[in-house]
Amino acid sequence: MMINIITAVFLSYLLGAIPFSFLLGKLLKGIDIRHMGSGNIGATNLMRCAGKPIGITALVLDMSKGTLAVTVIADIFYSSSMPLGLSLFKIILGLLAVIGHIWTVMLKFRGGKGVATAIGVLAGLSPFVVIYSGLVWLAILLVSKYVSLSSIVMALCLPVFTYLSGQPAEYTLLSVGLCVLIICRHRGNIARLIKGTEYKVGQKAQ
Repeated sequence: MMINIITAVFLSYLLGAIPFSFLLGKLLKGIDIRHMGSGNIGATNLMRCAGKPIGITALVLDMSKGTLAVTVIADIFYSSSMPLGLSLFKIILGLLAVIGHIWTVMLKFRGGKGVATAIGVLAGLSPFVVIYSGLVWLAILLVSKYVSLSSIVMALCLPVFTYLSGQPAEYTLLSVGLCVLIICRHRGNIARLIKGTEYKVGQKAQ
């Protein structure tokens, strides 16, 4: 059964590593978002540089990477004879998908912030957690106009909502890990928020 674990881990990372925002920017607009806007390889920067339809498409695709890892890949390769339970197996695959997105081998290990893929992971494990967290994200965005601030606050809420929803303790630990990872990936955004130089929704990329 070790071959199943290795294959599932490899496929989850590879799936997460697909840089949809970079690919859509190149294929549909002929731009390299690594050198535009914030320089981040993620849906928010793509939306800012290439427009909402393309950005939203990338966002959905990035979320699907996390969801597919903990549902389709987990279901195909999991076996009860494995030395780990299904919950832990899904957590490992979900983390690998997020890690693949953040450090994609396809772009010299430079990727996005991991927010959309992390949300996709949790959507596959506990949809209600994502709904509550999404409402928090939307509320903060409407008030502040900062996508980064919305993502940071939402990340802080993930462990709380996961715990309150009665999910397995492993899922709460996963949400804590994802929260820390997301906030660490937003260090630059936090610095710009403090300085007042962070991009707001609707602000054109320069």
